Amino acid sequence: MGTQIGILLTKNPITYEELGGKVIAIDAYNTIYQFLSAIRQRDGSLLTDSSGNPVSHLTGLFSRTSKLRESNIKPVFIFDGKPPEMKRDTLEKRKECKENAALNYEIAKDEGNLEDMKKYAQGTSRITPDILASSKKLLEIMGIPWIQAESEAEAQAAFMVSNGDADLVGSQDYDVFLFGAEDVVRNLGSTGKRKVPGQNKYVAKTPEHISLSGSLAELDLSRDQLIDLAICIGTDFNEGMHRVGAKTALKFIRQHGDIATVIKEENKDIRACTSVEEIRDFFLNPPVTTDYNLKWCKPCSDKLFDFLVTEKGFSEKQVMKNTQILDERAASECQSCLGDW
Repeated sequence: MGTQIGILLTKNPITYEELGGKVIAIDAYNTIYQFLSAIRQRDGSLLTDSSGNPVSHLTGLFSRTSKLRESNIKPVFIFDGKPPEMKRDTLEKRKECKENAALNYEIAKDEGNLEDMKKYAQGTSRITPDILASSKKLLEIMGIPWIQAESEAEAQAAFMVSNGDADLVGSQDYDVFLFGAEDVVRNLGSTGKRKVPGQNKYVAKTPEHISLSGSLAELDLSRDQLIDLAICIGTDFNEGMHRVGAKTALKFIRQHGDIATVIKEENKDIRACTSVEEIRDFFLNPPVTTDYNLKWCKPCSDKLFDFLVTEKGFSEKQVMKNTQILDERAASECQSCLGDW
């Protein structure tokens, strides 16, 4: 979910050609949830193998990662670690939403309403230990690095960009900017149109780049003020102020300078189980790891075939095609390194 500051940030279209050669630190949970939500059958059920195990996430991960590698992009996937205690309320609410979606799905199923079945099924998506394990296994045999974060994946990804180990963060959530991510690409792997939730219309969905420093300059805010603004609206760690959206929060911060003064002068409450100072400190100083080694390798062709075709029932033709893409990209990068030497 993150925070709803997107309307305030400056977004610019970006092409895969412009992203070529870039290392992109991708929020793995964010991406896998997209696949579990979008890649479903007409009745809303997940794609499964012959044993009934979900493969929707593997379908999306294999296809999108191969496409990124074909565009000369170097993805590294970051998996969430232990969530902070102050995120407990948000996680409980998400769990409740999934349970409600599951109940509505059963009602739609009894009514034979395929449209509602698919809509509510998307809201039941869960990342299980098996889904996590199979995702990591697929990345490993594809030759793609992944990192286990200490806590929030967005914090780890932002750190890697600031540390010079990655060029951009790939995430749909805007709270990545609160962790200090300078360059972010959204809609990575997406082209065409997407349906507007609850409406019978579609909007274009193409990759877009957001610069933190550029957006802050246009807003005339510091990063600390952006964090305060987000806390006014609500984050994963607090509900925010009653009836305060992005534009009102921006007005408050511009007028008062910081959230403490906003709370005092506007008589507002952030409705959180912890203090503003603790939330702000977590965004500014999140736990991260330096224990990683970024290396893009040739795919293990035989293991890919056994895992995806033999075990999971994927199309032999598609697996071989994408494996060739991965193989050729790795070989090309190896040749470039030898040339540099």
